Amino acid sequence: MCFHYSITKERSIIANELRADWTDEHWKPIYHADGFRFLKMPVITCDNPSIIQLFHWGLIPGWIKTKKEADQIKNHTLNARSETVFQKPSFRYSITSNRCLIPADGFFEWMAFNKKKYPHYIFLKNHELFCFAGIFSVWTDRETGEMIPTFSILTTEANTTLQRIHNIKKRMPVILDPIHYPDWLNPSLSSEQITPMFSRLASARIDYYSISRLITAKTAHAHDPAIIEPMIYPELP
Repeated sequence: MCFHYSITKERSIIANELRADWTDEHWKPIYHADGFRFLKMPVITCDNPSIIQLFHWGLIPGWIKTKKEADQIKNHTLNARSETVFQKPSFRYSITSNRCLIPADGFFEWMAFNKKKYPHYIFLKNHELFCFAGIFSVWTDRETGEMIPTFSILTTEANTTLQRIHNIKKRMPVILDPIHYPDWLNPSLSSEQITPMFSRLASARIDYYSISRLITAKTAHAHDPAIIEPMIYPELP
């Protein structure tokens, strides 16, 4: 699955490459977004494709009634499996009507080896900016009236490279080809037109290296560039 990613590019670079303007003037690069901290992260939605907004990671469906239920379900909606996204009650409305781009430039997975887990940083060749395929929902707290925008990242079966790294669950996020960005944001597509975009990215486009366990340290913070520095583990094959 994909519960950790980075977006280390500067605001101006992201805006230029995605041809969108920011709604938040104070956003700064994030070297480690931990899904279970439910951070507000940049997204571009189908209903506002020219702006970059900040949504909470962890999708809350519109039919959730209470804040307690919302806090419970978002633990399970950081990701949406592309194979079942049209059937799951939490996701089936969003996949047809509320799709979004989630800008990133890397993500993290753990390799299991000899009963230990080793964190790896995965990115595209030349460290290009890319976008995960995402879905979103705007949930309204019925007690306060507050509207909370949230999102989920779609996942698929791992390619050959990710099968070696994420070697237990063997999953990876759906990374969209830039030529499909306009299609992904087109709310009128049928499920038959959406499904082909779930294809996994080819191994040849991916690079990676192992990193230190600073990523799991309680003292680490999201804006620390040391998190993505390479570290060699001699025992790894």
